[in-house]
Amino acid sequence: MGAQWKVKHKEVAANLKGRVFGKLTKEIMVAARNGADPDTNSRLRLAVEQAKKASMPRETLERAIKKGAGLLDGAVHYEKLVYEGFAPHNVAIIVECLTDNINRTVSEIRVLFRAGQLGSAGSVTWDFDHVGLIEARATEADADAELAAIEAGAQDVEVSESQDENGDSEITTLFITETTDLDLVCRALPEFGYQVESAKIGYRPKNPVKLEGEALEDVEAFLAAIDAHDDVQDVYVALEG
Repeated sequence: MGAQWKVKHKEVAANLKGRVFGKLTKEIMVAARNGADPDTNSRLRLAVEQAKKASMPRETLERAIKKGAGLLDGAVHYEKLVYEGFAPHNVAIIVECLTDNINRTVSEIRVLFRAGQLGSAGSVTWDFDHVGLIEARATEADADAELAAIEAGAQDVEVSESQDENGDSEITTLFITETTDLDLVCRALPEFGYQVESAKIGYRPKNPVKLEGEALEDVEAFLAAIDAHDDVQDVYVALEG
C-alpha cells in the first residue's frame, strides 16, 4: 500500500471501470501533447498500453490521442495539480490530479481534506522518493525478480502476495527505477520473464507506518473518498500493507 494506494477489493474496482477509463483518457490526452505517435512518445506508449490492458475500446483510445494532440476540434486541456498533506492519524499522503477547472478542483479537494490535514508544497514530499513504478507479472515459472531487476536496470524490487476475490494466491512484483529509466526497464523486463502490467512515475514512501483496527479503517475511508473524486489520478500514501 505504501507505493500507491488502491481500492482493495477487485469487485469494487470492477464497478468503477468507467472512472478508470476516464482517468486513462486524461493521461493519454496529456501525454499526446508531446506527439501522437506512441513509438516516439514513451509516456504516451505506456498510457496506451495501460488503456489496452484495461480493455478500453479502440475508438475511445484513438479519439483521446487525437484530442490530446490537437487533431480534433474542441480539445480539452488538463492541468496537473499536486496536493500534499496528511490522512487521519498523521499518515503522509500525496494526491495527483488532472483537471480542466482548477478552481473547482481546489475547492473540492480542500473539502475532502477536512477529515485530514492539507499541507503546503514540500510538506511531505521530502519523505517520499520520486521514482518509476512498474508492476509486472512473471510469465515464466523460474523467473527471478531480483535478477530481472539487476539485468533490466531497476533500482529495487518488491514482491508481495495477496488473495484475489476467489481466495487464490496472487503474486505482485513491483520494480522501482530512476524516473529517467522507466521506459528502458519496461522494454527490458520481458527478456527476463516479466510482463509489464502498469508503469508510471510516482512516489514511494521512505518511512511507511503500520496501522490496525479503527485507525486503519479511518485512513482507508479517507483514501476511498479522495480516490473517488473525478479529478484525482493517483494517490500515494505512507502506509504499510
